[in-house]
Amino acid sequence: MLKLGPSFNRNYNLRIPFLDGFYDIGIYYNNKSSFLLYSVDSDFTESRELKHSVKVNMFKNIESSKFCETFINLHRYKSQSLDIINQFKEIKPNYTTDIHFLFNETIVLSKIKKEENVFFDNLNLYCFTLSSYVNEFIFLIAERQNIISKLEKKVVRSYGLQISTKQALDLIDEYLEESKRSRNLDVLKKTTNTDEVLKIED
Repeated sequence: MLKLGPSFNRNYNLRIPFLDGFYDIGIYYNNKSSFLLYSVDSDFTESRELKHSVKVNMFKNIESSKFCETFINLHRYKSQSLDIINQFKEIKPNYTTDIHFLFNETIVLSKIKKEENVFFDNLNLYCFTLSSYVNEFIFLIAERQNIISKLEKKVVRSYGLQISTKQALDLIDEYLEESKRSRNLDVLKKTTNTDEVLKIED
């Protein structure tokens, strides 16, 4: 049983199909903070052995996940009124057929009006899967957009949850290696292609 302190006063629950069962995912957060926490419970009523063949990882820094490194473009920005770290921007153009959305949801907590501008304090959820392993891979990004009224600032933080079979993880490793090789080839082409003509004088 997950016990939460006073830091959390909101909860959003999801039930996502996986293999022949389900995962019940809880997202706990505070309406006045950008921090959040996941809870994960499996429901494999017909085959309990499946539970032990699945790996669950949580990422406070989604940039460190192989999935995001390979497939996702993230956004960072800092100004007097914005503090954004690792916000989901897009699926990388080269991989739009290799991964796809399971869902994309927004929960609006409050609306704040400053002069003529309107800001929303919300929770955005982006859930992806691999086209080749639709029922064996989940990557959930929970993006918390929190308005600090006293500072007139919006803080955006993202947290990741990955649920995967070994086969799906192996495929991501292959994609990552292919991506690194492609980047190395691009760098090599840029450094070797030149319009300069070198003349050797005796």
